[in-house]
Amino acid sequence: MKLPSEFEEKMQRLLGDEFPSYIACYEEPRYYGLRVNTRKISMEDFRRICPFEIRQVPWIENGFYYNGEEVSPARHPYYFAGLYYLQEPSAMTPASRLPVEPGDRVLDLCAAPGGKATELGAKLQGRGLLAANDISSSRAKGLLKNIELFGIGNVLVSSEEPGRLAGFFPGFFDKILIDAPCSGEGMFRKDRKMVKAWEEHGPDFFSKLQKNIILQAASMLRDGGMMLYSTCTFDPSENEEVIAHLLRERPEFHICPMEPYQGFAPGRPEFAGGSDPSLADTVRIFPHRMHGEGHFLALLQKGEKAPEKGRGEKEPPRRRSRKLPEELEKFLEKLKIDLSPDRLDIHGERVYYMPEGLPAVRGMRFLRTGLLLGELKKNRFEPSQALAMALCPEDFDQVISLPCSDERVIRYLKGETLDVEDQVPTTRKGWQLFCVDGYPLGWGKLSGGTLKNKYLPGWRWQSI
Repeated sequence: MKLPSEFEEKMQRLLGDEFPSYIACYEEPRYYGLRVNTRKISMEDFRRICPFEIRQVPWIENGFYYNGEEVSPARHPYYFAGLYYLQEPSAMTPASRLPVEPGDRVLDLCAAPGGKATELGAKLQGRGLLAANDISSSRAKGLLKNIELFGIGNVLVSSEEPGRLAGFFPGFFDKILIDAPCSGEGMFRKDRKMVKAWEEHGPDFFSKLQKNIILQAASMLRDGGMMLYSTCTFDPSENEEVIAHLLRERPEFHICPMEPYQGFAPGRPEFAGGSDPSLADTVRIFPHRMHGEGHFLALLQKGEKAPEKGRGEKEPPRRRSRKLPEELEKFLEKLKIDLSPDRLDIHGERVYYMPEGLPAVRGMRFLRTGLLLGELKKNRFEPSQALAMALCPEDFDQVISLPCSDERVIRYLKGETLDVEDQVPTTRKGWQLFCVDGYPLGWGKLSGGTLKNKYLPGWRWQSI
């Protein structure tokens, strides 16, 4: 592969004696990875049911390699059930090193297509708030789909410029992840088109953006909160220099060491003026050292660790409970989960279950606030695809579950009507949560042993 001479000279300075090994890795095959959705399935259960050969990514607890030349995990019903996300192994690292806990308020600032946001949301285990933002509204639509596929309902999905977002959330978040737009040098080996993009917009172009973004994000972090900055590039101007810029402009921040792995390379303070030795606690991932592509990470904390709860902010006023439409109440009786009535929000026909503690977002460009439960139609309520993905089989009173070997599973995913007389009593009717091996795929409406398909058309299985 022909690399730009300017890039090669820089890499020689960064790597020294390791440079020949780095160049040699361009002739090696790329690595394919998937990350298990621990919101839906335990690691033990996933290993038990995984239908293809996998091996552990050693520095990611819920990450695995698979042979992308032999199998297509995106063409399996478990993918449609949201049991895993396909993600390059090194790209799993940022979300794994941000210490998110259930109940946290978390922001993924540059979130599309959702590889990191879905992991942050899974870590929350249904508590707290995940705000996932991407400046591109078209990319944010794909982000929303992946979040819903993962069964994450305690969300705000927005499409705002970081500076404008900061006006809505001053000092609000406990944890922030910035996977910053970058020149993409770490992806040259995986996607050779990135070289041409680098020649059009190189590190200098992105460094200016990154320095603005990290300061805007810093203003949204509460005292004691933690922020992880990452790129998929090697250039110090996009990495160590951006972190040094933050530390100069916001001296209340400091760098925190991360959970180590033997292939991690320490940051290089000498490439950012050499005055701050703590820059060595940042991490660079090189593809010749690890079975993955290139990344940079820095974990930062704002001031000292503050109490986790009782932080002093005023909670937004609770919505006043009101009488719900009869058709909605009738459906909610079928759910075996506790929903707080004052977190139910009805906008026109749509019914949402709002995250706890979400402030007012009037005036913000957003795609979703909370979990879309469904829509009120004339004399009936139709549950949403998002709700189906957020449930467990035990959360609903009428479930049909088929093994993945049953040909009706694929037919369901294609949108076909199914004969399920062998699965249900002839007297059963109404809404059914349709599952594969006990993991929800979507809804169907049953009558006389026939299941009318309600799987979301935009999500359906496409024939190759």
